[in-house]
Order: sequence, then C-alpha cells, then structure tokens
Amino acid sequence: MKIGMVLYPTFGGSGVVATELGKALAKKGHEIHFITYAQPVRLGNFIDNTYYHEVSLSDYPLFDYQPYEIQLSSKIVDVVKHEKLDLLHVHYAIPHASAAYMAQQILKSQGVEIPFITTLHGTDITLVGKDPSFEPVITFCINESTAVTAVSESLKQSTYEHFNTKRAIKVIPNFAPPIAKQMEAECQRLKYAMGNERILCHISNFRPVKRVEDVVKIFYLVNQKIPSKLLLVGDGPDRFMAERICRELGIEKRVIFTGKIVGTEKVLEICDTFLLPSETESFGLAALEAMAAGVPVISSNTGGVPEVNLDGFSGFTSNVGAVEEMAENAIKILDSDENLAKFKKNAKEQASKFELEKILPMYEQLYQEVIAK
Repeated sequence: MKIGMVLYPTFGGSGVVATELGKALAKKGHEIHFITYAQPVRLGNFIDNTYYHEVSLSDYPLFDYQPYEIQLSSKIVDVVKHEKLDLLHVHYAIPHASAAYMAQQILKSQGVEIPFITTLHGTDITLVGKDPSFEPVITFCINESTAVTAVSESLKQSTYEHFNTKRAIKVIPNFAPPIAKQMEAECQRLKYAMGNERILCHISNFRPVKRVEDVVKIFYLVNQKIPSKLLLVGDGPDRFMAERICRELGIEKRVIFTGKIVGTEKVLEICDTFLLPSETESFGLAALEAMAAGVPVISSNTGGVPEVNLDGFSGFTSNVGAVEEMAENAIKILDSDENLAKFKKNAKEQASKFELEKILPMYEQLYQEVIAK
C-alpha cells in the first residue's frame, strides 16, 4: 500500500506514534509518505520505503498568520496525484482532518478518489475540541472521514459526549516502540545517584496539564523517607515554576533538570519510578514507554491512563491532585528491592500487551478495509 501520513513532526505523542507507525509499516514493505511542515523528530536517518514531503510555509504581508491548512491541503493534493497514494492517514483532527477533506474534494473534482482515516489522539478532542468555536469543524471532519480511530476507550467516549457524531470509532491503542538494552545503563545511573539512592523520573512538555508542581511535591515527600533523586526531562512553560518550588523546598540539589532529550529510553532505563500526575491524558504514552523499559508508574486515574497503568500491578493510580497518596504509593514500590523488582517485572508484562507487533496488524486491516470500500 502507498500511504500518506499527515502529522505534527514534534515530540508530542501523536507525532511520535504516527512516525513510529510509518517506520514500522515501511519495514513491512509499504510505501510511506510523511506530509508535514518539518522533518519528524523520530524519523531519523534514511529508511527504505519512507519519503518526506515538506509543506512550504509562505510569508505574505497580507496574512497576519500563515494559512497552513490551505498550504497543507495543496501539498496533499500534489502528493496524492504524483505518488499515486492509496489512502491518507491523518493524526490529530485539527487541522489535518479538515485539510484532508479539502484535498479529497479537490482531487474528486479531478477524477481522483482518495479515502482518509482520522486518528484522534487527545487534546484535539478533550481540550481544543471543547472550545465551541472548533466544534462544528471537528464534528464535520469526523463525520466525513472514511474511518475514525481513537487511542483509548476513554477518548472514544469523550468524543461521543462532546461531538454530534454517529460515526463508528474504532479503538486502536498506542504502542511502545521496542527498546534496545543499553549496556552502559548502570554506569550511566551512577552519574546521577549513589548506589543506595532511587531515581524517580518525569518526562513531558511541562504544560500546566502535566501538573509538574505535583511531581516535585510527590518527590519531596518520597525523599523524606527514601534517599532519592528526581530527573525532570523536557521543557516548557512550567519549568521556571518547578525550579522555584525545588528551591523553596530545599531539594534543588536532588532534582536534575535535563531539558529536552531525543531518545528518552536511555533515561528510563536508569529509573525506578515514573511520575505522571496529569490533569488529563487521553492514553498515557509516556507511562507506556516507561513501563516498556521496566519502570513502574505512579499516575493519576484520569482519561485513558487506567487502561494502560493497572493499579496495584504495574504501578498505582490516584485521583488528580492526591499528592500525599501518590507519594505513599511510590514509597510502597521503592521501600525494598523485592517490591521494586516485582513492580518492574509487572510493568514490562503490562507493556507487552501494547507491543508494536500486536498493534500494527490492526492498522493494516483497517487500511485494507478502507481501500476496499
């Protein structure tokens, strides 16, 4: 199959999943055409059967803001026509689904039929989608998509609650890309913590929804009982606030801000617990990636996270804002080598349910069904 993959090229979950999905499909012999405004950060070096088509952004004095949706639609039309694509798979509804619909109609007027699948990833529905000004467009695009998928049952139900759609939504969960064992992991660990110390970790874009302040407070309580270090990976608007709280609590020497890192699996491999106290998560890809590396997760029980992190097995889940309970649960995991080993084993076992090899056939089957319509 020849597939056009429309995505955001950033570190966000939708972009990571779309890129890794495309790479996996390419390895199976499918021809993948990535269409976006910059090279996807997870695309890496030259890969057989993958092609990148950059959307050129124009800068005209007439426009206060670049008309990206129109330019994306034009690029999609061009790629579909000249590369003879079989279908489009657009990740994230805004503006990719509307651009795909516009391109579809342009192509139809030229005698070219192209189906498109829309995958809903989260904030396009749970945050942005709740803004009434977006609702008519998102509803229309969902209804006009040839097929629609969501990354969790929770997100599927949220879509039905907030949008007037009768379109069947198929749940295809996110997946954890395979992680190669790092031989130098133990040596790397000693750069951040002493032999008797535990390492806790949080990876995000430091937006308010991630509740980084709660991450710091959880660690503060854990560190009072168990000698430990906290790795904060990423950057964003709440980083300054997090740094300030660390100083106020007197733990700045025990918290390491690494900034953005490509290849976070190297970080996860040296960690003992992953903290994800988010306000909302449509799926919890960061939690799944941690579990795949054998790192148990302390998380909120919001959105699709409980579908990924099983309470009392791969980690623990709590209500949003329950900082003291989350700290107590982290201590339960970290207070002995035996407990930690058990939860690490369980985390890997739970993550194995979301292995790429199990998710990929679900997409391939859907592609075949859409093309056959």
